[in-house]
Amino acid sequence: MKRKQKTIRPKKQSHTIHVTMIYTKVSFKITPDNETNREILIALLSQSKFESFDETDDLVEAYWPGEDFTVTQIEPFTEHAGFSIEIKSEIIPDQNWNKIWEENYFKPLLIAGKCLVRAPFHTEYPHAEYEIIIEPNMAFGTGNHETTSLMAEEIMKLDLSGKDVLDMGCGTGILAILASMRGAEKITAIDIDRWSYEATVENSRVNKTGNISAFQGDASLLDAQKFDVIFANIQRNIILRDLPAYNKVLKTGGTILLSGFYKQDVPEIQKVAGELNLQQTGLQEKNKWVVNIYTKQ
Repeated sequence: MKRKQKTIRPKKQSHTIHVTMIYTKVSFKITPDNETNREILIALLSQSKFESFDETDDLVEAYWPGEDFTVTQIEPFTEHAGFSIEIKSEIIPDQNWNKIWEENYFKPLLIAGKCLVRAPFHTEYPHAEYEIIIEPNMAFGTGNHETTSLMAEEIMKLDLSGKDVLDMGCGTGILAILASMRGAEKITAIDIDRWSYEATVENSRVNKTGNISAFQGDASLLDAQKFDVIFANIQRNIILRDLPAYNKVLKTGGTILLSGFYKQDVPEIQKVAGELNLQQTGLQEKNKWVVNIYTKQ
C-alpha cells in the first residue's frame, strides 16, 4: 500500500541555521500496519526523546538524538500499544539537518489564499494578507499538516479583536501568531514540549507579536484566567482528558476550536463536549482530519 510520506524534521537547541548532530534512526514495523496504528505509535513515541518522524511504505522511522538509544528506554511507551512492533536501529552520522530540511521539506505554504507560512530563507513566495515566518530549526508545526491548516482557516473566519485567546499545544506558535495578527488582545500559548515552548517564544519575536505569553506545561497551568477563544490542536486522548479544564476557563458565549483527531473520533469528542454544555457550531474535514468548533452556552 502506497503511503504519503509525512515528515517532522529534527528539532535542535541552536537557533543558527547550520547545525550538525548524530542521530540514531529507529525503524518500527507494525502489525497490523494501518493509518490509525501509525498515528497511535507516533503519539506514544512523541512522549520520549525522539525528535522527528518519517513514514515510508513499510515503516515508521524515528530519530533519537545521540547514540545512546536502547529499546528498554521506550518500552514504557510501546508496551501497551495494542499491536506488534519490530524494532531496528542504526546510527546516522553528522548531517546538516537544517540544510536537508530547507531543501526537501519546508516550502512556503499558502493557507486559504490568505495566510502565508514561510521560513526566513525563502526568497520566492506569494504575497498574502497574513505572513507568518517560522524558523526552520524550530519544533513541530509548519502549517503543512491538515489540522494546522484547518485551524488556521477557521481562525481567519473569527473576529478576534480585543479577545483573550488560549492556544493549547501551541507547537511553533503559528496559531497564536495568527491570532495576534487577527487582532487578539492577549494570547496565552502552552505546550508540554520544551522545544515547542522555545519555538513559540522565538517565532513570536521573529514575527514581532509582543502580546503572546508562552509557557511550558499542560492544562494544570490553567487557573482563574478566562478566555474568549481557545485553540486545542493536540491529540484525541489529551482533548478528552483536558476538555473539562478548557471549559472551566472558557467564558460563557466563548468559542473553542478542537483538532488533532480524525472524523471517526468526533462522536466521542461530542459526547464529552455535550456533557459540558458545549454546543457544536462547526465541523470541517480535510483528508479525514477535522476541526470541531463549539460554543459555551
